Amino acid sequence: MAHKKGGGSTRNGRDSKAQFRGTKVYGGEFIRAGGIIVRQVGMTIAPGAGVGLAKDFTLFALVDGQVEFGWKSRSKKRVSVVPAAS
Repeated sequence: MAHKKGGGSTRNGRDSKAQFRGTKVYGGEFIRAGGIIVRQVGMTIAPGAGVGLAKDFTLFALVDGQVEFGWKSRSKKRVSVVPAAS
């Protein structure tokens, strides 16, 4: 009889944490200042008016308003936040 349990390899068991990237708020939706609009790798989408860029390329709202996606150039997208009329 075996005196050790067949426990499998101890070399397994590591995995990286999920990044949860992508668009969090879509065009036409309302967002509060500080809210995250897009989490991305590199500057795939450029920040427009009312949008800030974090050091990890996360785009966030600087003002309360409506999210608006558009084009910066023929191939580059841009996201802006249009302030809510008060």
